[in-house]
Amino acid sequence: MSFPAVRLRRLRRLPLFRKMVRETVLRPEDFVQPFFVRAGRGLRRPIKSMPGCDQLSPDQLLRDVRVLYRSGIPAVILFGIPSTKDPLGSEAWSADGAVQTAVRLLKGALPDLVVMTDLCLCEYTEHGHCGVLKKGKNSRNPVIDNDPTLELLARAAVSQAEAGADLIAPSGMMDGVVKAVRSALDSAGFTETSIMAYSAKYASGFYGPFRDAAESPPRFGDRKTYQMDPSNTREAMREVALDVAEGADIVMVKPALSYLDVIHRVKQRWDLPVAAYNVSGEYAMVKAAARNKWIDEKAVTREILTSIKRAGADLILSYHARDVVKDLK
Repeated sequence: MSFPAVRLRRLRRLPLFRKMVRETVLRPEDFVQPFFVRAGRGLRRPIKSMPGCDQLSPDQLLRDVRVLYRSGIPAVILFGIPSTKDPLGSEAWSADGAVQTAVRLLKGALPDLVVMTDLCLCEYTEHGHCGVLKKGKNSRNPVIDNDPTLELLARAAVSQAEAGADLIAPSGMMDGVVKAVRSALDSAGFTETSIMAYSAKYASGFYGPFRDAAESPPRFGDRKTYQMDPSNTREAMREVALDVAEGADIVMVKPALSYLDVIHRVKQRWDLPVAAYNVSGEYAMVKAAARNKWIDEKAVTREILTSIKRAGADLILSYHARDVVKDLK
Protein backbone atom coordinates (compact mmCIF):
# COMPACT_ATOMS: atom_id res chain seq x y z
CA MET A 1 0.00 0.00 0.00
CA SER A 2 1.36 3.42 -0.97
CA PHE A 3 0.71 6.68 0.85
CA PRO A 4 1.06 10.30 -0.22
CA ALA A 5 4.43 11.78 0.75
CA VAL A 6 2.83 15.06 1.85
CA ARG A 7 -0.55 15.39 3.50
CA LEU A 8 -1.90 18.82 2.62
CA ARG A 9 -5.26 18.11 4.20
CA ARG A 10 -3.97 18.26 7.77
CA LEU A 11 -4.12 22.05 7.96
CA ARG A 12 -7.58 22.13 6.38
CA ARG A 13 -9.12 20.00 9.11
CA LEU A 14 -10.10 22.78 11.54
CA PRO A 15 -11.55 26.22 10.81
CA LEU A 16 -8.86 27.96 12.88
CA PHE A 17 -6.11 26.03 11.12
CA ARG A 18 -7.49 27.20 7.78
CA LYS A 19 -7.64 30.78 9.04
CA MET A 20 -4.11 30.68 10.48
CA VAL A 21 -2.49 29.59 7.21
CA ARG A 22 -4.66 31.66 4.86
CA GLU A 23 -2.47 33.35 2.25
CA THR A 24 -4.78 36.17 1.14
CA VAL A 25 -6.73 38.01 3.81
CA LEU A 26 -9.36 40.68 3.21
CA ARG A 27 -9.38 43.65 5.60
CA PRO A 28 -11.76 46.61 5.93
CA GLU A 29 -8.81 48.83 4.99
CA ASP A 30 -8.66 47.21 1.56
CA PHE A 31 -11.94 48.77 0.44
CA VAL A 32 -13.30 51.97 -1.04
CA GLN A 33 -17.09 52.29 -1.11
CA PRO A 34 -18.56 54.16 -4.11
CA PHE A 35 -21.54 56.47 -3.65
CA PHE A 36 -23.80 58.41 -6.02
CA VAL A 37 -24.65 61.89 -4.76
CA ARG A 38 -27.13 64.40 -6.12
CA ALA A 39 -28.18 67.88 -5.10
CA GLY A 40 -31.02 68.29 -2.63
CA ARG A 41 -31.94 67.22 0.86
CA GLY A 42 -33.63 64.13 2.25
CA LEU A 43 -33.25 62.29 -1.06
CA ARG A 44 -32.75 58.53 -1.22
CA ARG A 45 -33.57 57.06 -4.62
CA PRO A 46 -33.05 53.31 -5.02
CA ILE A 47 -31.11 52.22 -8.09
CA LYS A 48 -33.16 49.42 -9.60
CA SER A 49 -30.29 47.71 -11.40
CA MET A 50 -28.04 47.87 -8.31
CA PRO A 51 -30.03 46.49 -5.35
CA GLY A 52 -28.86 47.98 -2.08
CA CYS A 53 -27.45 51.13 -3.70
CA ASP A 54 -29.14 54.53 -3.85
CA GLN A 55 -28.73 58.01 -5.23
CA LEU A 56 -28.28 60.13 -2.10
CA SER A 57 -28.44 63.80 -1.24
CA PRO A 58 -25.43 64.99 0.80
CA ASP A 59 -27.26 64.78 4.16
CA GLN A 60 -28.35 61.19 3.49
CA LEU A 61 -24.87 60.38 2.26
CA LEU A 62 -23.38 61.58 5.54
CA ARG A 63 -25.73 59.34 7.47
CA ASP A 64 -24.64 56.26 5.49
CA VAL A 65 -20.96 57.16 5.58
CA ARG A 66 -20.97 57.54 9.37
CA VAL A 67 -22.07 53.90 9.63
CA LEU A 68 -19.57 52.84 7.00
CA TYR A 69 -16.70 54.60 8.75
CA ARG A 70 -17.52 52.93 12.06
CA SER A 71 -17.29 49.55 10.29
CA GLY A 72 -13.63 50.21 9.52
CA ILE A 73 -13.81 51.15 5.83
CA PRO A 74 -11.53 54.20 5.54
CA ALA A 75 -12.47 55.64 2.15
CA VAL A 76 -15.31 56.56 -0.19
CA ILE A 77 -15.40 57.69 -3.80
CA LEU A 78 -18.14 60.06 -4.96
CA PHE A 79 -19.91 60.27 -8.32
CA GLY A 80 -22.04 63.32 -8.97
CA ILE A 81 -25.47 63.62 -10.53
CA PRO A 82 -26.01 67.27 -11.50
CA SER A 83 -29.21 69.25 -11.28
CA THR A 84 -28.67 70.45 -14.87
CA LYS A 85 -26.59 69.27 -17.81
CA ASP A 86 -25.07 71.22 -20.69
CA PRO A 87 -22.68 70.54 -23.61
CA LEU A 88 -19.56 71.20 -21.52
CA GLY A 89 -20.65 69.68 -18.22
CA SER A 90 -20.13 72.93 -16.36
CA GLU A 91 -21.64 71.75 -13.08
CA ALA A 92 -18.58 69.51 -12.71
CA TRP A 93 -16.58 72.53 -11.49
CA SER A 94 -19.36 74.36 -9.65
CA ALA A 95 -18.48 75.17 -6.04
CA ASP A 96 -22.09 74.38 -5.18
CA GLY A 97 -22.20 71.11 -7.14
CA ALA A 98 -23.46 67.94 -5.52
CA VAL A 99 -19.98 66.44 -5.15
CA GLN A 100 -18.38 69.61 -3.82
CA THR A 101 -21.19 70.06 -1.30
CA ALA A 102 -20.91 66.44 -0.20
CA VAL A 103 -17.13 66.62 0.18
CA ARG A 104 -17.35 69.65 2.46
CA LEU A 105 -20.01 67.96 4.56
CA LEU A 106 -18.10 64.67 4.89
CA LYS A 107 -14.75 66.25 5.69
CA GLY A 108 -16.36 68.58 8.22
CA ALA A 109 -17.99 65.69 10.07
CA LEU A 110 -15.35 62.99 9.54
CA PRO A 111 -12.00 64.71 8.98
CA ASP A 112 -10.02 61.45 8.98
CA LEU A 113 -12.19 59.84 6.31
CA VAL A 114 -10.41 59.53 2.96
CA VAL A 115 -12.69 61.25 0.45
CA MET A 116 -12.03 60.46 -3.21
CA THR A 117 -13.82 62.15 -6.08
CA ASP A 118 -14.34 60.74 -9.53
CA LEU A 119 -13.30 63.20 -12.23
CA CYS A 120 -15.16 62.88 -15.52
CA LEU A 121 -17.65 64.88 -17.55
CA CYS A 122 -19.99 62.11 -18.71
CA GLU A 123 -22.40 62.57 -15.78
CA TYR A 124 -22.52 66.32 -16.42
CA THR A 125 -22.79 66.63 -20.21
CA GLU A 126 -26.13 66.53 -21.98
CA HIS A 127 -24.68 64.18 -24.60
CA GLY A 128 -23.28 61.70 -22.04
CA HIS A 129 -19.75 61.61 -23.42
CA CYS A 130 -16.66 62.26 -21.34
CA GLY A 131 -15.51 65.54 -22.88
CA VAL A 132 -15.87 68.41 -25.32
CA LEU A 133 -17.19 67.34 -28.70
CA LYS A 134 -16.01 68.30 -32.18
CA LYS A 135 -17.02 67.19 -35.64
CA GLY A 136 -15.52 63.83 -36.57
CA LYS A 137 -13.53 63.50 -39.79
CA ASN A 138 -14.47 59.90 -40.49
CA SER A 139 -17.67 59.61 -38.49
CA ARG A 140 -21.20 60.91 -38.70
CA ASN A 141 -21.12 61.48 -34.96
CA PRO A 142 -19.01 64.07 -33.14
CA VAL A 143 -15.87 62.90 -31.36
CA ILE A 144 -14.13 64.07 -28.19
CA ASP A 145 -11.66 66.93 -28.54
CA ASN A 146 -8.91 65.81 -26.17
CA ASP A 147 -7.02 68.98 -25.21
CA PRO A 148 -10.00 71.29 -24.54
CA THR A 149 -11.39 68.46 -22.43
CA LEU A 150 -8.19 68.43 -20.37
CA GLU A 151 -8.68 72.10 -19.55
CA LEU A 152 -12.17 71.47 -18.20
CA LEU A 153 -11.10 68.41 -16.23
CA ALA A 154 -8.26 70.39 -14.66
CA ARG A 155 -10.76 73.08 -13.65
CA ALA A 156 -13.08 70.50 -12.11
CA ALA A 157 -10.18 68.84 -10.26
CA VAL A 158 -9.22 72.12 -8.60
CA SER A 159 -12.86 72.68 -7.62
CA GLN A 160 -13.00 69.26 -5.97
CA ALA A 161 -9.70 69.87 -4.17
CA GLU A 162 -10.95 73.26 -2.94
CA ALA A 163 -13.95 71.49 -1.44
CA GLY A 164 -11.59 69.23 0.50
CA ALA A 165 -11.15 66.09 -1.60
CA ASP A 166 -8.14 64.04 -0.51
CA LEU A 167 -7.74 62.27 -3.84
CA ILE A 168 -8.88 63.03 -7.39
CA ALA A 169 -9.61 60.10 -9.70
CA PRO A 170 -9.67 61.06 -13.41
CA SER A 171 -11.68 58.36 -15.17
CA GLY A 172 -12.34 59.65 -18.69
CA MET A 173 -9.27 58.08 -20.39
CA MET A 174 -8.16 61.32 -22.03
CA ASP A 175 -4.54 61.37 -23.19
CA GLY A 176 -2.42 63.44 -20.82
CA VAL A 177 -5.08 63.81 -18.13
CA VAL A 178 -2.86 62.91 -15.18
CA LYS A 179 -0.26 65.49 -16.21
CA ALA A 180 -2.94 68.15 -16.72
CA VAL A 181 -4.59 67.49 -13.37
CA ARG A 182 -1.29 67.29 -11.49
CA SER A 183 -0.17 70.59 -12.98
CA ALA A 184 -3.46 72.29 -12.17
CA LEU A 185 -3.52 71.02 -8.59
CA ASP A 186 0.07 72.04 -7.96
CA SER A 187 -0.46 75.49 -9.46
CA ALA A 188 -3.48 76.00 -7.21
CA GLY A 189 -1.50 75.01 -4.11
CA PHE A 190 -2.91 71.49 -3.73
CA THR A 191 0.43 69.70 -3.89
CA GLU A 192 -0.68 67.17 -1.25
CA THR A 193 -3.82 66.11 -3.11
CA SER A 194 -3.33 62.63 -4.56
CA ILE A 195 -4.27 61.29 -7.98
CA MET A 196 -5.65 57.81 -8.65
CA ALA A 197 -5.57 57.25 -12.39
CA TYR A 198 -8.09 55.02 -14.13
CA SER A 199 -5.10 53.83 -16.10
CA ALA A 200 -6.40 50.64 -17.69
CA LYS A 201 -10.11 51.31 -18.11
CA TYR A 202 -11.70 48.99 -20.63
CA ALA A 203 -14.71 49.59 -22.89
CA SER A 204 -16.63 46.99 -20.93
CA GLY A 205 -20.13 45.60 -21.09
CA PHE A 206 -20.16 45.51 -17.28
CA TYR A 207 -20.89 49.24 -16.88
CA GLY A 208 -24.60 49.17 -17.68
CA PRO A 209 -25.99 49.50 -14.14
CA PHE A 210 -23.54 52.32 -13.38
CA ARG A 211 -24.88 54.32 -16.30
CA ASP A 212 -28.36 53.95 -14.81
CA ALA A 213 -27.06 55.02 -11.40
CA ALA A 214 -25.11 58.03 -12.67
CA GLU A 215 -27.65 58.87 -15.39
CA SER A 216 -24.80 58.99 -17.89
CA PRO A 217 -25.44 56.76 -20.92
CA PRO A 218 -24.09 58.31 -24.14
CA ARG A 219 -26.82 59.80 -26.31
CA PHE A 220 -25.11 58.47 -29.44
CA GLY A 221 -22.35 56.05 -30.29
CA ASP A 222 -20.23 54.49 -27.56
CA ARG A 223 -16.98 55.10 -25.68
CA LYS A 224 -14.76 52.69 -27.59
CA THR A 225 -12.68 55.50 -29.10
CA TYR A 226 -11.28 56.44 -25.69
CA GLN A 227 -11.74 53.40 -23.43
CA MET A 228 -9.56 50.35 -24.02
CA ASP A 229 -10.29 47.32 -26.19
CA PRO A 230 -11.00 44.36 -23.87
CA SER A 231 -8.66 42.20 -25.95
CA ASN A 232 -5.51 44.18 -25.13
CA THR A 233 -3.01 43.77 -22.32
CA ARG A 234 0.18 45.27 -23.81
CA GLU A 235 -1.75 48.47 -24.40
CA ALA A 236 -2.72 48.47 -20.71
CA MET A 237 0.96 48.41 -19.79
CA ARG A 238 1.54 51.46 -22.00
CA GLU A 239 -1.40 53.31 -20.44
CA VAL A 240 -0.14 52.61 -16.93
CA ALA A 241 3.43 53.60 -17.85
CA LEU A 242 2.21 56.97 -19.14
CA ASP A 243 0.16 57.67 -16.02
CA VAL A 244 3.05 56.73 -13.74
CA ALA A 245 5.36 59.04 -15.70
CA GLU A 246 2.82 61.88 -15.45
CA GLY A 247 2.60 61.63 -11.67
CA ALA A 248 -0.16 59.20 -10.69
CA ASP A 249 0.03 58.13 -7.05
CA ILE A 250 -2.22 55.09 -7.55
CA VAL A 251 -3.07 53.27 -10.79
CA MET A 252 -6.29 51.41 -11.43
CA VAL A 253 -7.57 48.53 -13.53
CA LYS A 254 -11.29 48.61 -14.37
CA PRO A 255 -13.26 46.32 -14.40
CA ALA A 256 -11.66 43.91 -11.96
CA LEU A 257 -13.08 40.41 -12.31
CA SER A 258 -12.59 39.98 -16.07
CA TYR A 259 -9.13 41.57 -15.92
CA LEU A 260 -7.39 39.76 -13.07
CA ASP A 261 -4.51 39.01 -15.41
CA VAL A 262 -4.05 42.73 -16.07
CA ILE A 263 -4.12 43.52 -12.35
CA HIS A 264 -1.42 40.91 -11.80
CA ARG A 265 0.77 42.20 -14.61
CA VAL A 266 0.49 45.80 -13.41
CA LYS A 267 1.34 44.82 -9.84
CA GLN A 268 4.34 42.78 -10.95
CA ARG A 269 5.76 45.62 -13.03
CA TRP A 270 5.20 48.77 -10.95
CA ASP A 271 5.98 49.46 -7.31
CA LEU A 272 2.89 51.64 -6.85
CA PRO A 273 -0.42 50.96 -5.11
CA VAL A 274 -2.77 49.22 -7.54
CA ALA A 275 -6.52 49.73 -7.32
CA ALA A 276 -9.14 47.55 -8.97
CA TYR A 277 -12.78 48.48 -9.54
CA ASN A 278 -15.29 45.70 -8.91
CA VAL A 279 -17.84 47.38 -11.15
CA SER A 280 -21.61 47.70 -11.22
CA GLY A 281 -22.28 44.85 -13.63
CA GLU A 282 -20.18 42.46 -11.56
CA TYR A 283 -22.12 43.54 -8.47
CA ALA A 284 -25.52 43.30 -10.17
CA MET A 285 -24.88 39.77 -11.46
CA VAL A 286 -24.17 38.52 -7.95
CA LYS A 287 -27.27 40.25 -6.58
CA ALA A 288 -29.50 38.86 -9.34
CA ALA A 289 -28.22 35.31 -8.95
CA ALA A 290 -28.58 35.50 -5.17
CA ARG A 291 -32.16 36.74 -5.44
CA ASN A 292 -32.94 33.69 -7.56
CA LYS A 293 -31.23 31.49 -4.93
CA TRP A 294 -28.75 30.22 -7.50
CA ILE A 295 -25.72 31.11 -5.38
CA ASP A 296 -24.69 31.80 -1.80
CA GLU A 297 -24.25 35.59 -2.01
CA LYS A 298 -21.86 35.93 0.93
CA ALA A 299 -19.63 33.09 -0.19
CA VAL A 300 -19.48 34.18 -3.82
CA THR A 301 -18.89 37.84 -2.95
CA ARG A 302 -16.03 36.99 -0.65
CA GLU A 303 -14.53 34.65 -3.24
CA ILE A 304 -14.67 37.34 -5.91
CA LEU A 305 -13.11 40.00 -3.69
CA THR A 306 -10.41 37.59 -2.52
CA SER A 307 -9.53 36.81 -6.13
CA ILE A 308 -9.11 40.51 -6.85
CA LYS A 309 -6.76 40.97 -3.92
CA ARG A 310 -4.93 37.73 -4.72
CA ALA A 311 -4.29 39.03 -8.24
CA GLY A 312 -2.44 41.99 -6.73
CA ALA A 313 -4.92 44.76 -5.92
CA ASP A 314 -4.00 46.89 -2.91
CA LEU A 315 -7.32 48.77 -2.99
CA ILE A 316 -10.67 47.42 -4.10
CA LEU A 317 -13.48 49.77 -5.09
CA SER A 318 -16.62 47.73 -4.62
CA TYR A 319 -20.34 48.22 -4.02
CA HIS A 320 -20.13 45.06 -1.89
CA ALA A 321 -17.71 46.69 0.54
CA ARG A 322 -20.13 47.74 3.28
CA ASP A 323 -21.78 44.31 3.30
CA VAL A 324 -18.70 42.12 3.17
CA VAL A 325 -16.88 44.08 5.88
CA LYS A 326 -19.45 42.92 8.44
CA ASP A 327 -17.96 39.43 8.27
CA LEU A 328 -14.29 40.38 8.26
CA LYS A 329 -13.78 41.11 11.95
